[in-house]
Amino acid sequence: MRVFKNAQFISCEEENRIFQYLVEDGGRIVFTGNRLSEQYFSCDSLDLQGRCVIPAFVDTHLHFASFAFFYSGLDCRHVSDFDELAYVVRRYLACNSEKKIFLAFGCSAHTVKERRLPTRADLDKITTRPLMIIKYDGHAAVGNTSLIKKMSKDILSDPGFHAETGWFHLNAFYRAVNAITKSVSLSELFLQLAAGCDGLAYQGIALAHTAEGVGFPLDLDVDFMRLANRGFPLDFRVFFQTMDIRKITRRKLPRIGGCFATALDGCFGSEDAALLQPYSNNSGNFGQLFYTQKQVNEFAISANREGLQIALHAIGDGAISQALSAFEAALADFPRTDHRHILIHADLMDESTIERAAKLGVCIALQTPFLHWPQEPLSYLKSILGSRIDNLIPLKSMRQAGITLASGSDAPCTPPDPISGIFAACNHPNSEQSVNALEAIRMHTAAGALLSFEEASRGTLTEGKQADFVVLNANPLDLPPNRLNTLKVETLYLKGEKYRHQSDKSFGRLLMDALANRGGSLKRHHRKSDYAN
Repeated sequence: MRVFKNAQFISCEEENRIFQYLVEDGGRIVFTGNRLSEQYFSCDSLDLQGRCVIPAFVDTHLHFASFAFFYSGLDCRHVSDFDELAYVVRRYLACNSEKKIFLAFGCSAHTVKERRLPTRADLDKITTRPLMIIKYDGHAAVGNTSLIKKMSKDILSDPGFHAETGWFHLNAFYRAVNAITKSVSLSELFLQLAAGCDGLAYQGIALAHTAEGVGFPLDLDVDFMRLANRGFPLDFRVFFQTMDIRKITRRKLPRIGGCFATALDGCFGSEDAALLQPYSNNSGNFGQLFYTQKQVNEFAISANREGLQIALHAIGDGAISQALSAFEAALADFPRTDHRHILIHADLMDESTIERAAKLGVCIALQTPFLHWPQEPLSYLKSILGSRIDNLIPLKSMRQAGITLASGSDAPCTPPDPISGIFAACNHPNSEQSVNALEAIRMHTAAGALLSFEEASRGTLTEGKQADFVVLNANPLDLPPNRLNTLKVETLYLKGEKYRHQSDKSFGRLLMDALANRGGSLKRHHRKSDYAN
């Protein structure tokens, strides 16, 4: 038992409380308040010296295996031109000479002075070793000639591959990444996941909803994540990105979806997010719906009948409309009062769409960092959307309609950084859609727990809940919105204990921790209170 004292604890409950003492016992919160009961006077105590404490963060949409892979590799998002790209790539190659194929992440036309994406020819000038750089939005990649020569004929004959530019799109992209990641060993993958855990913990994240099922052959990322979840101190809820419900039932998982195979459209960066009205810069382009309404309806109906929680990627208003129609069909076929089906992203929502989503009880896992995204700036979005940019992630309108909003990062697209997400939510480019600091924090804590049916055990600093919390350098409720980005996560506590780094462990130790089954049974449960498993 331990007493944490001399802090400003923000409970993040619906009726928020601020108090000075929190007592943890056996990993659970047993007391909160401003006057410590005598029964705790003799307990060990930790003086937090006036710091602010809030519940640990939840990231409600990321691709953790991919994030971990690139977190341990080369991130190119910061380069300012192709010369700097060449410098950082060559330096990375020199330090990792044992690798046979090199993957990098983050190229964008909006952050380099050339104002275009690199091509096969540009990469050939950098190196003759096999190199692929994945676009910042994670939906396409470019390879040099050496990399392309390693791809099979069926990949190179896919319509999504463009030989002249060296770019892989859609199915060609997924298949190419699958081919490359076949070379990743189990030990290397576990070590990358451990480093990724440390990266999340550094940002105060204790629970992550990870979308898996792409980039690794035989869906190994799904099964590795389920195994790793047993041993890592952070908790992961796996969303399998598939429309094959048999894959879910075989693994006895309670949820399905995310992106990729359950993505209904593309993204704004490739101008293939599906719109109800054409793009402002191209009157003939409405984006692309990847499935017919019949296909999405049939999937949603089958998954809903199976009792699964469904998450669908939909960015443009055309895709959002398709997703809502599918949810309507599914719930008309098999009504469920507490399904908590999820729209992922939901970037373009007008008043009628918001009302429709609210009526269905659909939750939204959105990404507020998209509002301040250097790789996809608002000036670009305005050029392709025009006045519709006012409906970009309309936080306040969605909240006022009663929709449950939970935020995440979509990592590796944007870094998993809840402080940046909170800042963005409180500094919306359309000031009428900003929320206050407490609302933004709850989007990253209590609402995240709600989306995985865990509100009874985590998400707020409430007696009886898990003692997961972060220590901040300042109280966000005392800061003006434009200074929320000065907040720093100082320490993450899980079940009352300070987080311990995982990347210091050997592969053998990590595997032993996983096999010891710290996370409990992987059996599927149908009661909403057991969805955490």
